[in-house]
Amino acid sequence: MKIVLAEKVSPATLAVFAAEPGWEVLTHDNLPNGLEAALADADALVVRSAVQATDELMKHAPKLRVIGRAGVGVDNIDADAATRRGIVVMNTPGANAIAVAELAMCQMLALARKLPAANATMHAGKWEKKNLQGSELRGKTLGILGLGRIGLEVAKRAKGFGLELIGSDPFVSAAVARENGITLVTLEELFAKSDYLTLHVGLTPQTANIINAKNLAAMKKGVRIINCARGELIEDAALVEALKSGHVGGAALDVFTVEPPKDSPYFGLENVILTPHIAGSTAEAQEAVGIQIARQVREYLKLGVVQNAVNMPSLSHEEYVQLAPYIDLAGRLGAFLAQTGYTGIESIDLIYSGALAEAKTELVRNSAIAGLLQGLENVNRINAAAVASERGIRVHEDKQAPQRGGAATLLAVELRSAAGTTHATATVIHGEQPRLLEFDGIDVEAPLEGNLLVCRNLDVRGVIGKIGTTLGEHGVNIANFALGRDRSGLQPVKALAVVQIDAPVSSEVIDALKQIEAILDVKPVSLPA
Repeated sequence: MKIVLAEKVSPATLAVFAAEPGWEVLTHDNLPNGLEAALADADALVVRSAVQATDELMKHAPKLRVIGRAGVGVDNIDADAATRRGIVVMNTPGANAIAVAELAMCQMLALARKLPAANATMHAGKWEKKNLQGSELRGKTLGILGLGRIGLEVAKRAKGFGLELIGSDPFVSAAVARENGITLVTLEELFAKSDYLTLHVGLTPQTANIINAKNLAAMKKGVRIINCARGELIEDAALVEALKSGHVGGAALDVFTVEPPKDSPYFGLENVILTPHIAGSTAEAQEAVGIQIARQVREYLKLGVVQNAVNMPSLSHEEYVQLAPYIDLAGRLGAFLAQTGYTGIESIDLIYSGALAEAKTELVRNSAIAGLLQGLENVNRINAAAVASERGIRVHEDKQAPQRGGAATLLAVELRSAAGTTHATATVIHGEQPRLLEFDGIDVEAPLEGNLLVCRNLDVRGVIGKIGTTLGEHGVNIANFALGRDRSGLQPVKALAVVQIDAPVSSEVIDALKQIEAILDVKPVSLPA
């Protein structure tokens, strides 16, 4: 085997490969003819963040089997190109969790005790003890946004300081939260109750600019905000205004929308601590990610074991072609359920019938889970089941014979959470068209594609017309209108409308629909076209 380490790694990382008899290892400083030449007969490439593993670079590596990223982000790797070329792409999520958690705690303490100001005045020869009275962490409420590996490591350390822990994460079960001494709350409660708020979520459409003017206004006066996650989570102008007004008592920022920041609005603000993206920059963390990726690459090359892959299906080409429509369907059904309002998932049941009951369903299962967990960063069809397990979500699969007279191949997904149970069934028609067949016991055939409005209502006269009229008044064009009625015999009778529209609608349209007297709820859903 030939391994190319394209960037500097620790001696311990190198030792993992060097211990394998007959393996050739080239380091970044031993590529006399350049990286492209070194890759001509290489089996594995290991990078950090500087080397760009592009499609063009892969053209020079016909034997390459795996690209290992010593770190989490894979923005510098063309994963699609790697997939086309049959190259597995792996990363190392969580290896630097302790380093990031420790910096978050350090920043809390620095804000509480005004350490930067104390240090600066002492170096200036001043003794300003009276102006540097701080506060204790003990007895304060720490809100943790995101309870993945880093968020939970923060919680472990924060307990020792006597902080009351609350957290918000729709993808963590109540059991995991309880085990870590965290009270699960809604996002609104998190913002309203936190004395300190620390951010540990990835960047997704749902989390971008989540710290905005509206949410800042809902926070306690004097709240202190720590961000060691992604700069894009914060609407900078809104936070700067809140810091200047004193509504936010302080902030500690390790990440920025543009790095390195230039002419940042935070420069010069005395109640802001700025660090240059150093949360994961400890000797221990850097060594840990290097050793982890080396072991993963070694296990794949020797045994075919795939760990933390971001792109590799575990099916033959023929099997993949047959299952592809149902893999896609599963992702859409998971995303549909995720967007219709259920959070705090405790268990996921997947029921297959027809052809799916005889197939290898790992990718179908993972696609459904990835759709359900779409609010998390770096969740995909390869690692979805592992992420669910890590977050305390139980996953169960059941394969059944098709019901007589029913569709030949069905996929049903049932979720259980503290809020209750929800269930949906779907199929693929004509080999390529994903269709919803049932939602929470109500039969309704609707396309699982594009922009949808899922309306729950009491089954009374005039509701359909009012929905159409309201959408028309707001210039919204209806592409498909599917209806279903609860036939359980319960009173009052409830109904369901799944309305496909040409484009996403504003919150104003959603609010207008909710004003219709018989409407119980409206949820917008966005799926691939």
